[in-house]
Amino acid sequence: MVEQAKRVISRIGKTDQLYLIQNTPELALERSDLRLQLVTYSNSRSEQIHFLQEAVVLLEQARVEFEEMPMRLYVDLSLHLAKAYMLYFEITREVRFALITQQVLKPLTNSGHGDIFFFLAYASVRKEEFAMARHWLNKYAKTHAFDQELMQNHSAFNSLRDKDWFIQLCQSRMN
Repeated sequence: MVEQAKRVISRIGKTDQLYLIQNTPELALERSDLRLQLVTYSNSRSEQIHFLQEAVVLLEQARVEFEEMPMRLYVDLSLHLAKAYMLYFEITREVRFALITQQVLKPLTNSGHGDIFFFLAYASVRKEEFAMARHWLNKYAKTHAFDQELMQNHSAFNSLRDKDWFIQLCQSRMN
C-alpha cells in the first residue's frame, strides 16, 4: 500500500503541474480522485480530513468554474463530490455531510444515473430517513448501475437488511 500511495503522490505532483498550465474539468476530476485515494491509504484522521478538504475544493470549483462541459462530466464531478462528503461523514459522523450530499445530488436525479440514487439512499439512511432511503433504493434497483452485492454488503444498509422490502428488492433483481 505504501508503494501505491507513493504513485498517487507522484501523480498528484504531475497533475498539479498540469493545472498550472491549463485547468480542465477532467483534470480537476483526476486531481480530486487522487486525493480521495489518499484518504483511503491514510490512517491519520487529520490527514484524511486534509485530503478531503482539498478534494472538495477542487470538485466544487470545477462544478462552477467551467461554463461549458458535457452533462456526463458534470455528473461525474458531482458523484465524486458526494463520495467526498460521505467519506467526511464516515470519518466525523457529522450528519451535515450527508445533508450536503443530498443537496449536491438531488438536482441531478432527472439524469437517471444509478449512482446518484445509490448515494442519495446512502445519505438518507445515514440521516435515518429510512422512507427516503427506500425510495432511492427502489429507483437505484431499476437502473443498470444496480449492484446487488454492493447493496447487501455496504455497512450503511446494515439497519435495512432484515426489512422485507429490502430483501425483496435484492431478490427481485436476481430473477
